[in-house]
Amino acid sequence: MDNKNLALKARQIRGDILRMLYLSQSGHPGGSLSCVEILLSLYYRVANVDPNNPLMENRDRIVLSKGHACPALYAVLADKGYFPRNDLWTLRQIDSHLQGHPDSTKTPGVDVNTGSLGQGVSIAMGIALAALHKQADYRVFAIIGDGEAQEGLVWEAAMAAAHYKLDNFTVIMDHNGLQIDGTNDEVMSIGDIMAKFKAFGFDCAQVNGHDINAISQALTTPVKGKPKFVCCETSKGRGVSFMENQFGWHGKAPSETEYLDALKELEVDVID
Repeated sequence: MDNKNLALKARQIRGDILRMLYLSQSGHPGGSLSCVEILLSLYYRVANVDPNNPLMENRDRIVLSKGHACPALYAVLADKGYFPRNDLWTLRQIDSHLQGHPDSTKTPGVDVNTGSLGQGVSIAMGIALAALHKQADYRVFAIIGDGEAQEGLVWEAAMAAAHYKLDNFTVIMDHNGLQIDGTNDEVMSIGDIMAKFKAFGFDCAQVNGHDINAISQALTTPVKGKPKFVCCETSKGRGVSFMENQFGWHGKAPSETEYLDALKELEVDVID
């Protein structure tokens, strides 16, 4: 898909995210809006996946370790055809297959249950290690948040990935600088994240996290004998001016006025 159509799709995905959160009056807009281009790069440019065969054995595995951003994942999965788009409007409802965090037993296209930060990337590393032992050729991509790097599990996974030379494993960081209580630096600084992953033995790249070409190139550049780390510099709440770079929008649903204002800004039609 060309850049123009992907840019239009990014606006549509953001509109779908906002509708989901408005209807459920629950969820996490900030970190969902910031990772849209990361997910579009994976599902439309990079990963070997098939919505008609979600459990295809040789598919690439995509693990949203920052599971609270699942509205973005659900919107992309629906757009790819894993399930009907109308299912999105049931987010967080009692009988919905779209839980508040991803559930692989309920939602087609979800490879790993995630939510407790640090666990998803650890499981993803284990899946990559399994591929190595099985001599399988699928790749594993784990999307983590920057606040998530405050979790020790992230670094245990990084140490193991480098030790086992998992060059089929990529950690992608949505680096928006904010978390639920404020900036990363205020809560607990993660320091020079590029230097840290490099010190752990990763091949590292830093890109504009809203530039699909740059993300795709970083994800597809071949590396031998090392896991890969791609730091995507993003804006929390991307696309909606009153949400951008505001930590208060980490986990707050929009009101009707805010929802309609956001759709107008995104130039997305209201869905009846």
